[in-house]
Parts: sequence; C-alpha cells; structure tokens
Amino acid sequence: MITEILSLSQEALEKAERYILAGEVVAFHTETVYGLGANALNDKAVQKIFSLKGRPADNPLIAHVHSGFNIGPLVDFIPEYAVALQRAFLPGPLTMVYPSTAKVSSFVSCGLNTLAIRVPSSKTAQKFLKKVDLPIAAPSANRSKHVSPVTAKHVFDDFNGEIPLILDGGDCDGGIESTVLDCTGKDPVILREGLITREMIAGVAGRCFVYERRAGEKPKSPGMAYKHYAPKCRTAYFTFGEQEKAMRLYREEEERGGKPYFLAENGIAEKLAVNGSNIFLLGRTGEEMARNLYAQLRRAEQEATLLIGIEPTLRGGVMAGVLNRLTRAFGIGASEERK
Repeated sequence: MITEILSLSQEALEKAERYILAGEVVAFHTETVYGLGANALNDKAVQKIFSLKGRPADNPLIAHVHSGFNIGPLVDFIPEYAVALQRAFLPGPLTMVYPSTAKVSSFVSCGLNTLAIRVPSSKTAQKFLKKVDLPIAAPSANRSKHVSPVTAKHVFDDFNGEIPLILDGGDCDGGIESTVLDCTGKDPVILREGLITREMIAGVAGRCFVYERRAGEKPKSPGMAYKHYAPKCRTAYFTFGEQEKAMRLYREEEERGGKPYFLAENGIAEKLAVNGSNIFLLGRTGEEMARNLYAQLRRAEQEATLLIGIEPTLRGGVMAGVLNRLTRAFGIGASEERK
C-alpha cells in the first residue's frame, strides 16, 4: 500500500471520504495530536485501528464529530452541566464521555455502556469530519505506547505502507491529547488531564473531580495505561532536586561512548547548559511544554542513546497534563537506568 500525505484540498477530502466509506483507516490533523480514524459504525474498520496500532482490546476509542453534528442519536443522556461545558469549550481539546448503549460499534467503547465524543477545532479535522459526516473513531496515530505524533511525518514514520492517506494540517499547536471528562454522573470527573484544566471545567460546571484508577480496573479512557508515549531510546528520570545524580549518569553515558541528552524546562536547562550538555528544551510555560513535549521526545529517539528527563518545577494549569504524559513516557518515574 502507498501512503500519501496530502494537504487540505477538495481532492484530498474526496479521497479521505472514499477511504472511510470503504472501511479504510485515514490519519488526520487535530489541534492536539494526529488521529488514526475509521468509521465508528463499522466493526471491521474500527478493528483495523486496534490491529494497526497494536492497541490493547480493552482501551476505548474516542468518536470525533464536526461542530454541526447532532450527537443526540449517539448518546442516552446529556447532563445539564455537560451542555454548559459544550458551549464553553467546543470545538476544542475536550473529550466528553456520555452514557451510550449500542449506538456505535461495540469495539469503540470496548464493551462499556459509554461513548467518548470529541469536537476538534482543527480546520483540517473539521473539513474532513464534515465531508464524511460520520462519527470517526480515532486514537492518536502512533504505535501503541510510542510517542504521540504532532506532525504528518511522525505518522508516516509509524505507518508508511499500512494506511492509504494522511491529511496534513501542519504541526499540532496543542501538543498533548485532549482532556477526557466523564459526564455520566452528577458531577464531571476528569479521566485524563489535558489542555482544558480542572479549574476551567469547575469554573463552568461548579465542581470537577479527578479520577484515580484502581489496580486491575478496566480503563475508562484512552491514555490510562502504565507506560505510554515512550521514545525508543533508553531513558532515565530524575526530580528537579536530583540534578547532580542526573549529571553523573550523563557523564557515565558519555564515557561509554554514548550520546546522552537532557530533557528539561528552560530554567533548569540553563543551569545544565553551563556544563556544555546536550539538551532538548521543553519550554518556560505549561502551554509551551505541552506543545514541545512530543516533538522533543521524537527528536530524542533519533539523536540520543540515553534521554535523561528532569522533572519540571512549574505547577498548575496544563502542567497536570504535561506531567502525566512526561512521567508515563519515562515509565512513571521508573526506568531501565534506575531499576
């Protein structure tokens, strides 16, 4: 199979529509990361996503729709607070989980009586979704557990020859996946933190809680696996108070003939740079770190033999989502180098 990368055009949209209606999988740009999409009403098409990614069968998908799509037939119930949140944040990087029974392929929700729905703000995604006018099931367009893609080339690197089309909308501005919000109860509960923060949601809904998964419990949302977003190079992770330990490990890797890099927020990086170290910069603000994280992890696996992550000092806002992705990329604080 030849994989085409096409920028937004009428021809590209018509190709995408033909592939989707034929049960194929198409990758497309969103404001967060690139998605790997298929018709959410087609069992075989949805199963192709799981097969392509090597995704666990108990990890549910998100149905993407355009801003004018009527989600009423897809769900059983929409709480009043959810309506307010829709008005406040959609289209945008917020996925909302509703009660839903047998409205789409059962493989989308992995047997749960819920459905996660997202309305992306990306122009490319909106045009694509309006063209097909179907709910499109789509996880991030990367191999399972690998770093999420924020460019069309990242998708191509993972799936060249396995999917027919990548709709290229340029770099993803958001950089980390959408916030996933459980709207099945009396109060909204965040299942996966992202660019829409708990404080932002509580400001509209009155209250908002953050879910903590129990050991052995079936995932309610994408991105709840133990290790996720991982680069292919060796990794190690240290708190911001362990910089001397991190530097010792860096020097050991150099002495072995390797090429180590630090991954750190700009303030910490400036201190490390005094020693002439190789550094991938995360940024100064939470938004910058969200936008840069996956791009830098993808660079690291091309250039580094060992990537040493330093915990950012910044907290609040989108940093909850950034820290969630960062620690999971490094094995939630554990790594080969520290075991």
